[in-house]
Amino acid sequence: MPYPTTGPATWIVTGASHGLGLELVGQLLRRGDRVAATTRSTDRLHAALGAAAGTDRLLALPVQLADERDVAAAVTAATDRFGAIDVVVNNAGYGLLAAVEEVTDAEARAMFDVQVFGAWNVLRAVLPGMRERRSGHIITVSSILGLTAFPGWGAYCAAKYAVEGLTAALAAEVADLGIRVNLIEPGYLRTDFLHTDNLRLPSRVADGYDGIRTMTDAHLAMPGTQLGDPARAAAAIIAVAREGTAPLHQVLGSDAHDLATAQVRALTADLSAGHALALTTDITGAVSTA
Repeated sequence: MPYPTTGPATWIVTGASHGLGLELVGQLLRRGDRVAATTRSTDRLHAALGAAAGTDRLLALPVQLADERDVAAAVTAATDRFGAIDVVVNNAGYGLLAAVEEVTDAEARAMFDVQVFGAWNVLRAVLPGMRERRSGHIITVSSILGLTAFPGWGAYCAAKYAVEGLTAALAAEVADLGIRVNLIEPGYLRTDFLHTDNLRLPSRVADGYDGIRTMTDAHLAMPGTQLGDPARAAAAIIAVAREGTAPLHQVLGSDAHDLATAQVRALTADLSAGHALALTTDITGAVSTA
């Protein structure tokens, strides 16, 4: 079983010093589990956790997720401290609200370094041990914006769509190896994600995108009004790991559910509208296996 039926479990959680990651780490420690928590600032993580930071069941690790060797060393440290890793939560990320035209090459690459290549570095580091034991659980925290797209969120959506494809392929690859895989797709959570430390704005702006400027102002005014409860979202992630029955795509929040449902309907409509043209590109006499 990927999750221990008795005794504490050992988790790795990335992006642990704020938001959903911090809430998840706190709940896991209160449950009695062991947590290797990666962060850019262990001081910030310790301060945010307060008294809970003093437990020997927490290993706070300063990690640059884009550095493969740094990630591998962190996973080795977690394994040396706690033994086998039961659950990995790839959670680290941040927002960038800008028109596609406004996103610089450096900004796009920095986002992918954390949210795509950073997650991939973690996977490469943990999978050999899980594969050898034929046990483990990998949870990728994506977003409803990994299933649909909003204007102004092109870079963020691109990164989330990438980890959606990566995680879905992984799920099929390890299905016979005793390793579970899930995507978590939250809607808006009442965290600090939309604060200026975590929501980045373009270094340059282009004319003609007044709607995106209006959307940016609306998002900067949103903190404190989001529908989703991060404590309940963290509890849901723990339930996904413990129960092992969640679907590959687990949305969180009624807003996410509504948006995902609308996206499925829109895709279905597109498939119907494009059906006749789709059939014209087959080689005559060929039999489709799709």
